[in-house]
Amino acid sequence: MRKPYKTPIVTASPDLQNLEPNITRLVRFLLKVFGGIYLFLYFGIVKIVLRGDEYLFDAYKRALEGKSRCILAFRHPNGGEPQLLTIYFLFKLRKLAARKKFRFPMRPHSVFVYSYDVVRWGGWVSRLIMPGVGAMPIYHAKLDSKSMSRIFGAIADGPYPLALAPEGKVSYTTDSVPKLEQGVIRIGFQAAERLAEKNADCPIEILPLSIHFRFGSFGNVTLERLLRRIEKACGFSRRDCKKLSFTERVRRCRDHVLQANESRYQTNADAVAGDPRPFEERLEKVIHAALDTAERILGSKNTGDVMARMHRVNQMRWDRIYIPDMVDFKGVTQVEQGILDLRAGEAWYAGQHIGMVELCWHLMVPLPREDAALHEKVECVQNLWDFASRTMGGAFKHRVNLFPRKVILQAAPVINLTERLPAYKNDKKSTIATTLSDLEKSYQECIDAVAKGAGFAGRK
Repeated sequence: MRKPYKTPIVTASPDLQNLEPNITRLVRFLLKVFGGIYLFLYFGIVKIVLRGDEYLFDAYKRALEGKSRCILAFRHPNGGEPQLLTIYFLFKLRKLAARKKFRFPMRPHSVFVYSYDVVRWGGWVSRLIMPGVGAMPIYHAKLDSKSMSRIFGAIADGPYPLALAPEGKVSYTTDSVPKLEQGVIRIGFQAAERLAEKNADCPIEILPLSIHFRFGSFGNVTLERLLRRIEKACGFSRRDCKKLSFTERVRRCRDHVLQANESRYQTNADAVAGDPRPFEERLEKVIHAALDTAERILGSKNTGDVMARMHRVNQMRWDRIYIPDMVDFKGVTQVEQGILDLRAGEAWYAGQHIGMVELCWHLMVPLPREDAALHEKVECVQNLWDFASRTMGGAFKHRVNLFPRKVILQAAPVINLTERLPAYKNDKKSTIATTLSDLEKSYQECIDAVAKGAGFAGRK
């Protein structure tokens, strides 16, 4: 009997309480013992290289000494960046800095902000580790004064830098900069205003950090295995695939998955191979149809931009699976609990449509050429697997990471928000836009520096 690719959630549960952030010795010990093994087994990481290190060392030193407040604005292209950076900063950064004559007054660390739903799909490990490293949950779809107060407190009181991903979610690309959200800049300026009101001589700085992945010769082997797995899922024979180039193989699988979704959402009832319309045009129709379907299942309003709609549906989904403010089901009748279970099942299925929306925006990029760098091909095939996986009912946690990989961390000069406060007070909208543009330029300069294999040569 065929087993489903993904087992649905069909039972409602009491709410999962987010533990208060509190850096504990137990979690730090567990990360020290098992952190390296975890990074290898789950993300295939065998080596980490830090470039632009003096920018990072200097920013961290001043923050840990209380001379500044730092917001680490890190790229989020793959999904494991918070875990990677937490382990690297805790157990590697201090020794590396000492070699460059930077002496930290305490063990360096960063306090990460994560979406509250991570501990719901991430399981008991995330519920243990994340609060234990001081990570703080935040809601995307509703105003949560407690979470925001906690975040502003972490910035104002320090000493650890606050780590945020301006991309908002996993962006699935390392060599281009997707649309950045304004949240990091807004939080930074508001924190700078609060410190200025207290006459605190402590500037708020944003430290850009770009993250890149590279693969050795064995990466070709794991790449071929994953591509073959996708072709098998699409029903293509190994014999036929051997006759095609890499780009043709990828395009054929991509078109097959797209056609399956067009039929699923009825965006093109007559979808056939060789459809002359651009892939991006067809995919955009699928995206909007998937979002409409999820909203229809949950009764969500079709208002706001796509990102706001996604966040709203995600909030509704998890609120039906884990019932807010409910500690247990005492006093709930069997009939009432049955209804809650049905609503949870509906919410789970609605969530699969949202998973498609979250991913598909990042697939509107040209396919890599035959002579493209290996890491570009790997990224393309990983995203292609995600496309097929989400179509089959999978989720982000079913993402496949290819082994082995080297990680390059590229830091850039800080962006001083306190120096920009006069302009911010005069014209908030324009100053936020300008600062966000400067952050995007920093990321692009990081990408260029990594591509050239050189150090950072951007603004001082």
